[in-house]
Amino acid sequence: MKLTETDMKMLNILSEDGRISYVDLAKQVGMSRVSVRERIQQMQEAGVIEKFSVVINSEQVGKAVSAFFEVDCEPTALVEVAENLAENPRVASCYQMTGPSTLHMHVLVEDFAVLEQFINEELYSLEGITRVESHILLRRFISRTGMKL
Repeated sequence: MKLTETDMKMLNILSEDGRISYVDLAKQVGMSRVSVRERIQQMQEAGVIEKFSVVINSEQVGKAVSAFFEVDCEPTALVEVAENLAENPRVASCYQMTGPSTLHMHVLVEDFAVLEQFINEELYSLEGITRVESHILLRRFISRTGMKL
């Protein structure tokens, strides 16, 4: 799908406020409400817009500890380890990366006791993991869920 300048403008507006009405979005981009709705639907069908979601402040819902992990795996176990981690509700994100570590993972938990339990019982128990390095978040300066265009 070839994106127009108007599409890019709509995406920027939606990245700031995914709940904006078609009417208000249409006013901002100079199109009709129907045209905006159709264009957004086309972008969804093409996979440009993957989904609309809500951003929840993890601390406000009791997930006070945010930790990042660098995980190395045996090459033959990589996909299985990543799929197991992806199914864990404590894992916020998991990526295969280049560089010194195979997987990069973000975990959100209630407290340090739960983090310790996660590490010892859920992470270390996975077959194929050869090394784990953890980093605890002290302060968040910015966190974007989408991307700026």
